[in-house]
Amino acid sequence: MADMGAFRDAVTGWASGGPDGPARDLAERLGVRTAVLLEGRSDLAAVEALAARHGRSLANEGVCTVPMGGAMNAARYAGLLGPTGLGLRLTGLCDAGEKGFYERGLRRSQAPLRDVYVCTADLEDELIRSLGTAGVEEVLRAEGDFRAWQSFQRQPAQLGRPRHQQLRRFLGTKKGRKIRYGRLLAEALAADRTPPPLDGLLASL
Repeated sequence: MADMGAFRDAVTGWASGGPDGPARDLAERLGVRTAVLLEGRSDLAAVEALAARHGRSLANEGVCTVPMGGAMNAARYAGLLGPTGLGLRLTGLCDAGEKGFYERGLRRSQAPLRDVYVCTADLEDELIRSLGTAGVEEVLRAEGDFRAWQSFQRQPAQLGRPRHQQLRRFLGTKKGRKIRYGRLLAEALAADRTPPPLDGLLASL
């Protein structure tokens, strides 16, 4: 049975130069109405985990979260999925430094700019600030990464840096760690501690 994951894969294939037919067919069969443009898979993990924590199934609501493999691909995906393509409503989440890619991409695809939610620095920064450094360390401890974190803190480049910055850097030091902890940190948040950009994004869907 086709699901939203199949549609996401079809869109990725289309964006890479493949045929548009599979994505168009699945969009109609699944009742897709909104595409959430995300920079990467860590954003995908966090958004879907937060939605589930709020008791929502985005797929059942006709919402597809789409990791684009980088903000520089926003114009390509917006063109395929937005008003000039499949005609889906577009929204998205991005880092402050990547906002321009989204704005240019949405403008070119004739989609409104109002539904792009911007993280102050990046998603990890937002999650760490909302959960608190002690809360993040508790998640690291539960996942068996606390000793690795302590070793990382003792590296010369990390000495004297604020713990918040150390944690941001630590989450990006191993392949797959951002994706894994994007989900875990989102799941650890209290319901009233959702980072503002993510809260705004979910409220808009």
